[in-house]
Amino acid sequence: MNLTEQEWLHAARDGDETAWRFSALRAAFAEAPFPPYAQRRDALRRLRAALRKHARACAAAAAADFGVRATAETMLVDLLPSLLHIDHLLRHLRRWMRPSRRSPELLFSTNRAAVQYQPKGVVGIVVPWNFPFYLALGPLATALAAGNRCMIKTSEYAPASSRALRALLAEALGEHQACVVEGDAECAKRFSALPFDHLVFTGSPAVGRQVMRAAAENLTPVTLELGGKSPAIVSRSADLARAALRIAHGKTVNAGQICVAPDYALVPRERVEAFVAAASRAFVELAAEGAHYTSMIDARGRDRMFALIEDARELGATVTVCGSFGHEGRGARQVPLHIVTGVRPTMRIAREEIFGPILPVIEYDTFDTALAWVRNGERPLALYWFGTDGGERKRVLRETHAGGVTLNDWGWHAMNHALPFGGTGTSGMGNYHGEEGFRELSHAKAVFSEHRWFPVELFHPPYGRAVQRAVLRWYFGAQP
Repeated sequence: MNLTEQEWLHAARDGDETAWRFSALRAAFAEAPFPPYAQRRDALRRLRAALRKHARACAAAAAADFGVRATAETMLVDLLPSLLHIDHLLRHLRRWMRPSRRSPELLFSTNRAAVQYQPKGVVGIVVPWNFPFYLALGPLATALAAGNRCMIKTSEYAPASSRALRALLAEALGEHQACVVEGDAECAKRFSALPFDHLVFTGSPAVGRQVMRAAAENLTPVTLELGGKSPAIVSRSADLARAALRIAHGKTVNAGQICVAPDYALVPRERVEAFVAAASRAFVELAAEGAHYTSMIDARGRDRMFALIEDARELGATVTVCGSFGHEGRGARQVPLHIVTGVRPTMRIAREEIFGPILPVIEYDTFDTALAWVRNGERPLALYWFGTDGGERKRVLRETHAGGVTLNDWGWHAMNHALPFGGTGTSGMGNYHGEEGFRELSHAKAVFSEHRWFPVELFHPPYGRAVQRAVLRWYFGAQP
């Protein structure tokens, strides 16, 4: 469903709440199309203050949505990164807003050229359930820094978190600067069909394609963060126990329901058995037998994990279950880490993004083989390499493609907000962190200022004048 300008105006008049909210935001933007630095800074500060005030309520809401999700986990990986993101924007916003001076061509010397970064307008943000605060507040903060208004579609799978976010934003910003839209898949379709000035979507590649098709009807530019099968390459030079701990941690936080979680591990053949034992021990220590271990978001997510495991078993894989609690344990949706060896390309775990606590371990004999495995798959959102071999490190960075890379750990590049964050290929496009994110949610307007006495008429017709001939001879040389 895609709406023309007139259709969404009619929809707004006829009571479509989503279209009405969009219309109100567009009108508010039209009244203040270029918010000054002080106004943008104030909005970010108010957002930061409300986030600090509502943090405990947000953590309680996330726990209600997941069934089991530790307050500390929500604070550390959902709310703290949001705070860090806002702080980074506040430190750099004044510099980023300044017009960027450029050098005019030699032909136009003595004139001035610059790029002015202009707000785009109304930015739509589609938020998934797995990090209902960071994946809303991160794009929102960048969009506010760039001077935009925002409309946020939250996930129906995290209703308590959506209500908490709505309360936070209502206090911090008000509905004419940022508003929350709640609803099911049909609501999401109507949302994506609105003629936004930019649309940010975080979710699966399948839904991302639908969002991009809807946006294309309005020629709306998109930022897509889509995940994928993010590999963790364990080098022969790696500290095996440390690598196993870091990878197990990536599958423990939010029960691996993270777009940048290590999806699978590539391990030297002779070290596979030791790696599995080390990762299993690490998970048991990290998960604390379920006391602080996050549940799958719903029964469907839990059942999908066990369907993936059963498919692998039927095709000959060996499955190691780490820990004593299972899907009938605490919260009824907790799934402990399952490490799978003997992986074949035909298994679902080798083809699908796992998005949960299953770790396929794929053995390799040579480093070339490991790199080939990564290159032969779709480009991932993240890539991890563990080791001390400088030559291998360079080859990983030069010979593979990924949205971002963390070396000797997992995921932390996404929490360092001076770095861009986004995908490549099927893992997405665009960024909304760092200076790159500010630029993405701004329009880079070229501005050429010609001084009064510049003799531009020398380039007007009739052609063949002496100056024109001299210019062409300078650039193209003497012509036969």
